[in-house]
Amino acid sequence: MSQTDLLSNFKDYLRIDKGLSDNTITAYLYDVSLLMEYLEERDISPLKTTVDDIPPFLQNLNDKHCMNEASQARCLSGLRAFYKYLHYEDLIAYNPFELIESPKLARKLPQTLSFEEIEKIENAFDLSKPENFRDKTIIETLYSCGLRVSEAVNLKISNLYFPQDFIMIIGKGDKQRIVPIGSYAKKLITMYIDDIRVHLPIQKGHEDFVFLNRRGRGLTRVHVFCMIKRAVKEAGIDKEVSPHTFRHSFATHLLEGGADLRSIQMMLGHASITTTEIYTHINREYLADAILSYHPRYKVKN
Repeated sequence: MSQTDLLSNFKDYLRIDKGLSDNTITAYLYDVSLLMEYLEERDISPLKTTVDDIPPFLQNLNDKHCMNEASQARCLSGLRAFYKYLHYEDLIAYNPFELIESPKLARKLPQTLSFEEIEKIENAFDLSKPENFRDKTIIETLYSCGLRVSEAVNLKISNLYFPQDFIMIIGKGDKQRIVPIGSYAKKLITMYIDDIRVHLPIQKGHEDFVFLNRRGRGLTRVHVFCMIKRAVKEAGIDKEVSPHTFRHSFATHLLEGGADLRSIQMMLGHASITTTEIYTHINREYLADAILSYHPRYKVKN
């Protein structure tokens, strides 16, 4: 079987059998292509790969592609999936990547914003321009609902259930989840749809997307990244902010407000509660406050 056929069949397996998102599939295929390039240079078949071939490959990743430990760990995840598929199809006798440990990574807590900083970013937009009102609405939706950037740009009008105060999100692997939405986000989205979006030349196939560009087509993830960078700079906030920063802030503010981890996990669409714990970083002041307020040894007796 040719390398092209292997990759094509693996792609179908990830999409149909595993139900993974397009972004994850693209990442996995890229990981496999790096290995195949390495093996081809050494005249080794992907179906004949052994455990002994893997350490030199990882060293090659570091030397040739300057991959850090986090990138190597992600790459190994994709290659484990590929060789698991080959083993499942009886194309190999065993999965050599099962015996390879990923680099131990320290948990890096993502950047977060205070509520005041988020308001400052939203207020930095010149709302005399229709596209700026749209962009402010996107930021509020990211923050109010804890959405991934891909979920925001793919939000559908048919999935807005405003009378019931929730929206339906199609997340990773096409998994659906229900997310509550607050009155302010509802107000901005409604105003955008009724007063701005209605005047756009909506293109065929994009009728159901909430957020559109001036040509009436859905937005890209890149647009949202660049827009947020400009808004943060305009607001004078000296932090590295991405769309995911608003998702993290959503979870952090919920936790600080008293929400439980299980509820936050459901709203974020995390498969594992461990992932939620990473995103719900609590600052030291909040921890001290919690101890002083709730621990029986710290309560002041009357």
